[in-house]
Amino acid sequence: MPILTKEEAQALLKKVLSYSKADECQVILSGREGGNIRSALNAVSTAGEVSTLNLAVNAVYGKKTGTATINEFDDASLEKVVRRAEELAQLAPENPEYMPMLGPQNFQESIQYNAKTAAMTPETRADMVAKSLAVTKAANLSAAGFLENTTGFSAVANSKGLFAYDKSTDVTFTVTTRNSAGTGSGYAARGYTDVSKLDTGAATKVAAQKALSSVGAKAIEPGKYTVILEPVAAAYMMENMFRFDARSAEEGRSFLSKRGGGTRLGEKLMDEKVNIYSDPFNTELPADTWTAEGQKLEKTYWIQNGVVKNLSYSRYWAQKKGVQPVPGPSNIIMDGGNTSLEEMIKSTERGILVSRLWYIRMVDPQSLLLTGLTRDGTYYIENGKIMFPVKNFRFNESPVIMLNNVEALGKPERTISVESYRSYLIPPMKIRDFTFTSLSDAV
Repeated sequence: MPILTKEEAQALLKKVLSYSKADECQVILSGREGGNIRSALNAVSTAGEVSTLNLAVNAVYGKKTGTATINEFDDASLEKVVRRAEELAQLAPENPEYMPMLGPQNFQESIQYNAKTAAMTPETRADMVAKSLAVTKAANLSAAGFLENTTGFSAVANSKGLFAYDKSTDVTFTVTTRNSAGTGSGYAARGYTDVSKLDTGAATKVAAQKALSSVGAKAIEPGKYTVILEPVAAAYMMENMFRFDARSAEEGRSFLSKRGGGTRLGEKLMDEKVNIYSDPFNTELPADTWTAEGQKLEKTYWIQNGVVKNLSYSRYWAQKKGVQPVPGPSNIIMDGGNTSLEEMIKSTERGILVSRLWYIRMVDPQSLLLTGLTRDGTYYIENGKIMFPVKNFRFNESPVIMLNNVEALGKPERTISVESYRSYLIPPMKIRDFTFTSLSDAV
């Protein structure tokens, strides 16, 4: 039952709405099924299956709202959850920013569903993890990893006639490899809509190569260096700036705030090579085509040729400011270039290759200054060659400043951030004057 068809979901939502006595009512139905395997010390440690189906009812009286959820679907339970949401709404204070629900909308069908991924079985997952573990065993390394696949759907309907439905699939794989002495470490992360694109063996070979080549790291002086960020490192560095929220900018709480008031919409903030946008129909990183409020999601440029092209406006904030609402990003894609990682290294006189960043924390929201650490393979480059691994660094840097110092971009790759567990399509990049402040003994 967890994955309902469009027709099944619509029939259920209509039934729930028929019980409502509120001024407005919205019902959100979501389900997911799938499985996972976790491994450690070159062996499977846990495996599981997931199957969930949930219903949330939002009842509204004037500007007072109440929400109740349930995972039982007999008629009595459905009516009970509606009554509960209405009771909570009556008790709630008014929300001065409440916006009336939208009526019927037309949405394009998303491209997030893949039948091969939906058909994955425990045996499929076991075979994929076995291919990964074979690589680390052959290299005399130890691996810890996680493989998960999910098939899900979501549907929303309200008392004004809005209905939307979407179905999706996803498979993700992460692996960390270490040598027995704990002096070398490597990492790889992959995520796809289509499982046939996932090669766990190839991904683990990348992580294994990092673990073997990062042994014997040397200490070098911190300072400003040209850096080459692999896609996973670049994604970690930039994801704190991906909200592009107009309200926080206009209230002076964002890197998009202008001194003295207003926003930096229309200003050139970054190198002209930088283009960042959302596109729910991108075949490598498809996304939802509608929001929970029933707003259409379309291709939207946030940064174009280094210029702030759009900011996201909630329906309330758009009404307050007299502009059209702009939903926030459905996914994040950054255009790349034609420079390979090898070419970036060859063109570097003196620099650092960074495989991954982690433990990133905000220092200053208004400049987006971040601090964090390198890990899982950091290397010194001289005269176009990787000379030796180096001890990890702590950095203090802003992605806004970083994206002003772009020298070259490569082909975008889909990668995962394990901190937010979101996927991004980000290129490798060569950056000048990246600031490392101190050394770290961590591997």
